[in-house]
Amino acid sequence: MTTNATMAAAAGDEAIPKSSFDWKPIALLLALMALALPALGSGSTWLTLTFAGLAMGLIIFVIASGLTLVFGLMDVLNFGHGVFIALGAFVATSVIGATAGWNGFAAVFAAMLVAMAVAGAVGWAFERVIVRPVYGLHLKQILITMGGMIVGEEIIKVIWGPLPIALPLPEALRGAFLLGDAAIEKYRVLAAAIGLLVFAAVAWTLSRTKIGLLIRAGVQDRSMVESLGYRIRRLFVGVFVAGSALAGLGGVLWGLYQQNVTPQIGGQVNVLIFIVIIIGGLGSTLGCFVGALLVGLVANYTGFLAPKVALFSNIALMVAVLLWRPQGLYPVANR
Repeated sequence: MTTNATMAAAAGDEAIPKSSFDWKPIALLLALMALALPALGSGSTWLTLTFAGLAMGLIIFVIASGLTLVFGLMDVLNFGHGVFIALGAFVATSVIGATAGWNGFAAVFAAMLVAMAVAGAVGWAFERVIVRPVYGLHLKQILITMGGMIVGEEIIKVIWGPLPIALPLPEALRGAFLLGDAAIEKYRVLAAAIGLLVFAAVAWTLSRTKIGLLIRAGVQDRSMVESLGYRIRRLFVGVFVAGSALAGLGGVLWGLYQQNVTPQIGGQVNVLIFIVIIIGGLGSTLGCFVGALLVGLVANYTGFLAPKVALFSNIALMVAVLLWRPQGLYPVANR
């Protein structure tokens, strides 16, 4: 009897296909870095540009991760995401200006925390007033959230003015570490570390915690989860607030990267964000991560080798990836 049960269990295990991790997008990323080395012709130049590209990609990931969460888990096309990016950047100018006498790292981290709190609070109001009435209506979501971004930009102009505001790096984050002839900027090291931390936190929360399990279950069958006594609406509002807070954090990182901010900064970055999300696969956090790294590397390599091509390199990358995988690098099954 035991033998028959064991054989049946073994047969059942063989009948159930086991999913395996898709390494091809990772291989594409590594291949891009490997092919760039002979093209650049110098190991130090390659190291400088590669780290700069990865750091830029991780900043883009932080900006895009909030929108990926909102679309992947809530099925909301939030074209107003840029207003939270701009809000985070402008809050950073005020906080860093008010903490001029502080240690550079302390001032930057204070700016990040305040920007995330403000962007998260505004995101909560944005969800209640603008997004909630149009759940499940994608066309209306696009129109109303774009309108929300335009209104948000005008409010930012009223508070901070319409002119660009400088956001210089604190003294502690200026300069670079030298590895032979390669120069690794200090700020890019910090930005890369924050980007990796955000990716690890988001991935761990969604895959290893009860909240992540409930959110993913609510996406698949909301009524069933609610019947068990869980309030999925509150969880989804929390997701929107978290996505807005991440956009605010990304706005701080991008503003320091550009070293100046304008009210239109969110709208300008929005195009880049959607390219990354489309490349990675709509709603995929891992795809967003790999796609952002690809965009950052391609932008830096082409900017050095062929500056004129760099203007449309991201579009060309998106087209190439979609010809290879029309649903993106890591498509989400229910999309």
